[in-house]
Amino acid sequence: MIGDTLKPLHAATSASESEIRHRLHALDRKNWWHWWNAALVIMLLMGTIVSLSLPNNFGESDPSSQLTLALAVRGLLGLVLIFNIYMLYQQHVLRQVQKHLARQIEVATEQRVRAETFYELAILDPLTGLYNRRYIEGHLRAEIARAGRYGTPLIVLFLDIDKFKGINDCYGHSAGDLVLQEFARRLNKAIRGSDRAVRLGGDEFLVVLPECPPDKMELVLSRVRSFELEIDNSKISVSSSRGWAQCQPGESAEELISRADQALYANKANRAQATLAMA
Repeated sequence: MIGDTLKPLHAATSASESEIRHRLHALDRKNWWHWWNAALVIMLLMGTIVSLSLPNNFGESDPSSQLTLALAVRGLLGLVLIFNIYMLYQQHVLRQVQKHLARQIEVATEQRVRAETFYELAILDPLTGLYNRRYIEGHLRAEIARAGRYGTPLIVLFLDIDKFKGINDCYGHSAGDLVLQEFARRLNKAIRGSDRAVRLGGDEFLVVLPECPPDKMELVLSRVRSFELEIDNSKISVSSSRGWAQCQPGESAEELISRADQALYANKANRAQATLAMA
């Protein structure tokens, strides 16, 4: 599956970016450590030079002492110069490494954003923004396994929009797209964060409801209300048919969806009979 292939890629790019940032922070700490040590060494060397330059250390009339002092001061000054050159070189190397790591972070960030985009394209329906069939196949299998392992209820809700073909024929496909988008928005708003709403295709939608007891389904269905959508000064009434099924032990994802689909068509038939009886 494309989504399954992109998951490790996304994780790898995120881990790579995190590792590079960690190395960059380590270089910053190393940079400060170099500066503090350089300041300390220079202060010690300069203190030594000043101490040796004091007239009390050697008699002014002793030429050998004066020569020794001059050589010592020059040696220390040379050591300070060499140390400063070494520190400048170290700073140059650190800056080059930091620039290289910064470029790597930019590349890793671009790769992560690209991986996230590809992953979303692989699992999301481009029209409604809901999950697509490719995503839900794997997700539902995982939820069925989890429900079987912990003995928790799992319900699949199947929905489709009533007379959607008539909406397309009467108002055009652009109006039909707006109806799908608004229905998807309301459906996604009506469910919990742990639930997954999916557009299977056309006007068919599916919701996976983990840990949802059957006695709560009336509440769930009551949240998915009919509504009116105004398009080009025309009001379009939008309603839906629903059917749901609770996962049974040993049942596959395909069997569970099939039972929810059958419940949907049974609901349609009951509504049609009720409409005829009222007529």
